[in-house]
Amino acid sequence: MGEMHQVGSAAPGSDARQPETNWAGNLTYRAARLHRPRTVAEVQAIVAGSERVKALGSRHCFNDIADTTADLVSLDALDIGLELEWLDDVATGVAWVPGGMRYGELVVELARQRYALHNLASLPHITVVGATATGTHGSGNRNGSLSTSVVGLEIVRSDGQLVTVTPDHPDFAGAVVHLGALGVVTRIGVRFQPTFSVRNNVYVDLPWDRLLADLDAVADAAYSVSVFTDWREVTQVWVKSRIDELDMAPEEFFGARSATAPTHMLKTSSIENLTEQLGVPGEWHERLPHFRAGFTPSKGEELQSEYFVPRRHARAACDALRSLAGRIAPLLQISEIRTVAADELWLSPAYGGDVLALHFTWLPDEPGVRAVLPQIEDALRPCAPRPHWGKLFSAEADEIESRYPRFDDFRALVRRFDPRGAFRNDYLDRTIGAFR
Repeated sequence: MGEMHQVGSAAPGSDARQPETNWAGNLTYRAARLHRPRTVAEVQAIVAGSERVKALGSRHCFNDIADTTADLVSLDALDIGLELEWLDDVATGVAWVPGGMRYGELVVELARQRYALHNLASLPHITVVGATATGTHGSGNRNGSLSTSVVGLEIVRSDGQLVTVTPDHPDFAGAVVHLGALGVVTRIGVRFQPTFSVRNNVYVDLPWDRLLADLDAVADAAYSVSVFTDWREVTQVWVKSRIDELDMAPEEFFGARSATAPTHMLKTSSIENLTEQLGVPGEWHERLPHFRAGFTPSKGEELQSEYFVPRRHARAACDALRSLAGRIAPLLQISEIRTVAADELWLSPAYGGDVLALHFTWLPDEPGVRAVLPQIEDALRPCAPRPHWGKLFSAEADEIESRYPRFDDFRALVRRFDPRGAFRNDYLDRTIGAFR
């Protein structure tokens, strides 16, 4: 069986900085053992022999979604390589990605061969499997979440069997955003396309009234648009345009003026970890993320929450959060507003319609953050919010269920893939309730 050691200890030949906590440091994993299998067969043996087991990715979730009391499985040592499969027109294809690979690694190889993904999250440090399993996204009116690029999953079920799920499988739409409830994904297929170049222009001093009056036009102004705010004022707007769609970025953006120097969304933070701004063209993977792969993402000391609301509720949701600015701002580093295109993946926050994503980067004050989350969720309730599965929220299964038409179907899918509850944990009991 693959290399195994106690969580938090160093095993022979392994990195001494083993995952005792998640990335934010607000969660200590309870697992008795951490496995680093080298083959899929070893993954199968570990899963089949464990009473409770969970896959552990880049640890960038801020809640206990990957926690378990028995066995954690990290796939960063898996002996599977990246494989590119071209489709008939050779301009597009599928990248078959090992379960432990991060976007920062994948994009370099795709870019080297002049290919691209349709979008990226704000940081490239996360694993492809983990990001797509939780509905993580980038931005853009016509851009679906990262999960929408998935065209195949190889999953080790709780009986140790390796199954392949592709779009012609009846459970595919339910299996993509799976929250780790179906098994351990050892390989994932994601679509790629021809490469493209992007410029990022930052604008400041956009009035709230102008943003809300023109929100649809603001979001549609470029390939990817991010609005940063503390809910008292709009602090910045990052406008990422494809070079083949826009020859020149304007000096003015809905009344906001163009920044004349590189600007961090977090005041007093160094700009060295940011991708390049000021309209300098660069390849897709060097501009779509906010942060560079070789640096600590964001500020490195933070918690995160995020809620998705149907686009028709965009103004009401923003007004609700602005009314809470006095409670939110003391705990907040920054908020980001983005758009995500609709999809048909059962547990995707964008299932069934285009959404507005309302993201919160908090100070590392978990008691304070957890105290304000119910107030935020109460204020957003008329807008039918869906929380980001990998971040902090207070809503539980009964309320979450009302937001997802295929929720019961997903519960049934979990029971089919994992009838003995090997992948069950406190998080899934609280948020999905598949075994109750």
